Amino acid sequence: MPKAAAKKQVSGSAAKRRYRIWMMFIVLFMGWAGYTLFGQMQQQKATFEKLTTIESSIEETRSQTEALKREVERLNDPEYISQLATKEQGMVKQGEQQIFSE
Repeated sequence: MPKAAAKKQVSGSAAKRRYRIWMMFIVLFMGWAGYTLFGQMQQQKATFEKLTTIESSIEETRSQTEALKREVERLNDPEYISQLATKEQGMVKQGEQQIFSE
């Protein structure tokens, strides 16, 4: 009988040891998973900030493109060109006289 009691005691301590090893493995795995998750969240935040910056830059470029397209359309209009020549360049049509104001 003493052998049976000794076997039970040995197997009980072996089970506790296996349980501790298993728990240590789980704790280490969860620590690694948390560390990885935190790193990925930081990387996602940085990527999202880059994305919003690029999207705003694209929107600004689109608005500039539209403004330049409108300007090109206006420059194809002879009346607009004559307005530019008289107002900004100081040119006058033949037979007209420019008036300078101070």
